[in-house]
Amino acid sequence: MNTTHHWITTPVTTPITTDILRGALDLEHTAHGVLPHRLPARARAQFSDGQLAMAESQPSGVRLAFRTGATVIELDALPTKRVYVGAPPRPDGVYDLLVDGRLAGRASVTGGSTLTIDMTTGTAEHRPGPVGTLRFAGLPDGVKDIEIWLPHNETTELAALRTDAPVEPAPDRGRKVWLHHGSSISHGSDAASPTTTWPALAASLGGVELINLGLGGSALLDPFTARALRDTPADFISVKIGINLVNADLMRLRAFTPAVHGFLDTIREGHPTTPLLVVSSILCPIHEDTPGPSAPDFSDVSEGKLRFRATGDPGERAAGKLTLHVIRDELARIVEQRAAEDPHLRYLDGRELYGEADAAELPLPDALHPDAATHLRIGERFAGLAFAPDGPFADRSA
Repeated sequence: MNTTHHWITTPVTTPITTDILRGALDLEHTAHGVLPHRLPARARAQFSDGQLAMAESQPSGVRLAFRTGATVIELDALPTKRVYVGAPPRPDGVYDLLVDGRLAGRASVTGGSTLTIDMTTGTAEHRPGPVGTLRFAGLPDGVKDIEIWLPHNETTELAALRTDAPVEPAPDRGRKVWLHHGSSISHGSDAASPTTTWPALAASLGGVELINLGLGGSALLDPFTARALRDTPADFISVKIGINLVNADLMRLRAFTPAVHGFLDTIREGHPTTPLLVVSSILCPIHEDTPGPSAPDFSDVSEGKLRFRATGDPGERAAGKLTLHVIRDELARIVEQRAAEDPHLRYLDGRELYGEADAAELPLPDALHPDAATHLRIGERFAGLAFAPDGPFADRSA
């Protein structure tokens, strides 16, 4: 640490929740500081699934936002790195620094704890590690608005924020709030950084504040997630439904239809007239007509490549097994039926964001998740469709 600076230490504690931390629904106090959560404690208590716990604690869309004249900022954080047995090493999570809305720095925290996951056995082992320090120096003089976006794919405990000038909460810019829920693709999957996940990019282009409840492997129509959406203030809401239900082989069509209705009913309890957009899955060739579950394919892992394959039998669609084609058709029908009494409900076919022509140009590297370039494309397309003058999220307040 550079001791020539007169540091002002601002512990990231509960009072900071509504002041300088955005995008989280809850803060848990830990031995090191606080852990942002994207699902409230009541939801987390209702199901102890390890995948969900990992996904909701990864702070996709969560950022520190404050105004300061500081030229040096340090953030102490404890990351939890994921290690998959038999898979190539994952890069360190990325923190994006925005100064007055423009990207001004990008860095990572090395070390930290590790979570070693064996996908073949479904087991995981956590090994604790030390807190690390992130440092941004040489920032421009004068008062400025700072945002530090936390890694979208790395559980991050926040220990302390240090600056060489006082910090105050960023002013309210009057931007509307977009609340989004989806799968690992919405979570950020293989985006390059937290501000370049497709929802973060779409929010920036649409001029809105993002709350991202994209939960890797966990967009499963869970009632507690619907209640979290119901209880979170928002001006626009979108729910992206499809791929996790297929690749988890979670339910059949008989259960899917009422589950979708129930999910939307719950959201409408808290947001009766809020623009609500139901989005189906982007194109995923392995599951368009083949049911799940998905399984890892380690055949090319020696070359640093991990892919996924569909293990279901297409013939089982007649018995109600779900595929992406089945889900898209049913979602379109459900939305059309409900829209007769809900004029603020709309449907978007995910293939308008990423379809056959896109797959030919930018194929999914592991057969499930888009790469960094595809995240940019999806984000630009979503913004162009949703925030267009005639789009479902158009600002009609003027």
